[in-house]
Amino acid sequence: MRSTRRTPCRTTLRTAAVVVGAAAVLAVPVGSAFADSSAGVRAVAQGAPVVVRLADGAVAKVYKTGPNRFEADIFAGSTKLDTLVSRGGGVAYGRSDGLRVVLQPNGGVTSWMEGGEKSRPKVKAKAVAPAPVRVVMPDGRIAKLAADGAGAGAGGERAVISLPDGEVLGAIDLRHPSAVHDGWTYKLVRDGQRVKFVVIDGRGGGSSWVYDFGSGKLVEAYGVGAGAGARAGAGSGGLR
Repeated sequence: MRSTRRTPCRTTLRTAAVVVGAAAVLAVPVGSAFADSSAGVRAVAQGAPVVVRLADGAVAKVYKTGPNRFEADIFAGSTKLDTLVSRGGGVAYGRSDGLRVVLQPNGGVTSWMEGGEKSRPKVKAKAVAPAPVRVVMPDGRIAKLAADGAGAGAGGERAVISLPDGEVLGAIDLRHPSAVHDGWTYKLVRDGQRVKFVVIDGRGGGSSWVYDFGSGKLVEAYGVGAGAGARAGAGSGGLR
């Protein structure tokens, strides 16, 4: 068994032994870079040192020096920085130039660099879907225009058609872009990067109204005979 005499600290590494019981745990910052070795106890028990690579490239040589007592010599190259001592089920810890080292009651060693949390990957904020835009159509029905969080023009547009009392008649999207109810056609049309919502009065001769999907504002209107029906196109689906 090697001598337990402590070697004077040769750098600014500071150590302390904290007796807090065999189940002591030291919290490590989430996301920080750290090195951990808690699987060298068997070799330590046989009297041979266990060498642990620390987070900054230094090493710790761990020895069992008595019942419930472990020591870890910290080296930077061939230079011995200090010795951590864990006795009676306590935890020993040290720090130097941003490096933190912990010697556990079972001889395991954990180390990490301070400020490691700064390298934590940034989490992209999830896009939030805007509130639906409410449009009162010429037929008296209501259209609620809603897009997913990517915004209008991104492919997640959807129009829900309902009666004034809130009864839903059906919905259309860019995969099923049109529907007909009681002679009226409702249609989603892509215009470049924009999407428009078109309402066509098939019973009244083809008058049509075009709304901007994002704002719900009326941007175009065509009277009977203006060819609106031919340009907007007829509906292909049906609402109940």
